[in-house]
Amino acid sequence: MVFISEEAKNKLISIMKKEGLSHHVSFIRFGIKTGGCSGMSYELTFDQKKQKGDRLFQHKEMKILIDQNSIPYLEGITLEYSDGLDGKGFYFNNPKAKHTCSCGKSFSSS
Repeated sequence: MVFISEEAKNKLISIMKKEGLSHHVSFIRFGIKTGGCSGMSYELTFDQKKQKGDRLFQHKEMKILIDQNSIPYLEGITLEYSDGLDGKGFYFNNPKAKHTCSCGKSFSSS
């Protein structure tokens, strides 16, 4: 299972509306790629269709796709959104991350 905080959901819906997308039709895609200062970094994009090997999750009206290679690293993850003085933007709270860098955009699982 994957999760989206209420703040992140509201911000995603706002961005999707600005881009002419509907959260009832479009997907949010979570993924990882090699790189960043801790070894792996997160990806967050919008998508219009499910690809072969994608797993579909639903949380708070949002449809989330994760490719099969990213699932072991992202199972149980929560997408958060902060609009505070110390930073503004999306970030992932990942219980499987053993180490994260100070920017919060990179992690390692070992």
